[in-house]
Amino acid sequence: MKISEIFFSLQGEGLEIGLPTVFVRLFACDLRCNWCDTMYAVEGRDFREHPVSEVLSEIEKYECKRVCITGGEPLIQIKEVEELSNHLINDNYKILLETSGHKMPPPILWAENSTISMDCKCPSSSMQHKMDFDLFVKLRAKDQLKFVIQDEIDYKYARGILNSYNIKANIIFQPTHGSDLGWITKKVIDDKLEFVRVLPQLHKIIWGDKRGV
Repeated sequence: MKISEIFFSLQGEGLEIGLPTVFVRLFACDLRCNWCDTMYAVEGRDFREHPVSEVLSEIEKYECKRVCITGGEPLIQIKEVEELSNHLINDNYKILLETSGHKMPPPILWAENSTISMDCKCPSSSMQHKMDFDLFVKLRAKDQLKFVIQDEIDYKYARGILNSYNIKANIIFQPTHGSDLGWITKKVIDDKLEFVRVLPQLHKIIWGDKRGV
């Protein structure tokens, strides 16, 4: 596996925000979002290659049964992700997969002990044309669909997606790093989007824009 980093921290985003979690960040991504905050896991040579057995050993050191598989785009290494996930689920770990809405997660990541956190890229990312909207409909009620929102155009785009598709997953609106949380909150309240959660990136509030946290 091409590994960017493995670390133990608090989950900073989504429904599991604030929970202690082991993060396995895989290297490489086939998207290029304008506001990407993990470019070190997207381009270059800043990664280590490890067999799945070594990745498992590193995870076990933290003695935490909650693992987030993230990237980059982890499903680029889908065979390795499947193998890792099989081992983790068989050992009673709970997995959160963070992926974009353009690749189908493998069957093991639809298991009871796994949650899928999928991104719908908005226009500010310049990657909205890469999305597979049929994937959003496949998400379960326990999964989550996240919209990273930078401006009014993004907000209207996200609202339009929600109006156009029957999405069962939890919906999260998250501002891009450094943008104001208040205006999105006001829009959601004014528009009575009672099924939308507005959440910040907790890790950046605590530690700033740093890696490994």
